[in-house]
Amino acid sequence: MSEIHPLRFVREVFAPFGCVVGVGAVNATGTWSLADVSVGAFLDSRRADVDRVFAGICSVCGFGDGALALVDGTGYFRDYAVSSADLLLWSRGITGVPDPIARLEEPPTVRRMCRMAADVQLVDFLAELLGVAVAAGPEAREGAPQVAEILRIASDLADPTGRSAPDQVFRMWRVACLPRVLEPRGGASETGRAGFRAYDEALEELLSAPVHPARPVQ
Repeated sequence: MSEIHPLRFVREVFAPFGCVVGVGAVNATGTWSLADVSVGAFLDSRRADVDRVFAGICSVCGFGDGALALVDGTGYFRDYAVSSADLLLWSRGITGVPDPIARLEEPPTVRRMCRMAADVQLVDFLAELLGVAVAAGPEAREGAPQVAEILRIASDLADPTGRSAPDQVFRMWRVACLPRVLEPRGGASETGRAGFRAYDEALEELLSAPVHPARPVQ
């Protein structure tokens, strides 16, 4: 990272967070009718939370002057119309394209794509965030609390009902992304792999839901 300016990675980190905000704007309608979606109104209502995520990302990733100008260029953090094509893309097309295609606009389909898109984009966001954080510093014991707080806020923005719980996002990242990073042929250095392992351990402690003892069988 000493040879690569971290601003190069601004879009990679902020783009999935932008998708998370878009999903949150759709979920906030409560109707899952795309005609009711206002990304601008959602951003206005959650501005403090979005700003906290921005500040946390810049801190843990070492993004400096010019970062926010690049973020503004993504277009995710201003008002725009969320389409069914956006949701299909953000959810990686898991639903497929129905026949007739107009069914993509139906609230049950929109709601389902939102659930999948929240999972996909939160995991992508965590993967990109940790990738830059490990390379840029700080060490996990300093950076992990910031990452945990960022993930908590982002998860609540995506779906405040608790369905996109941060500990679940973390576990999905660990099984879907971490093994590839730790693979000796994956290209990461020994120092990099040690950094990811340190973040994994620290985030597990910070994000794991408390384990309640099983109730005795009556």
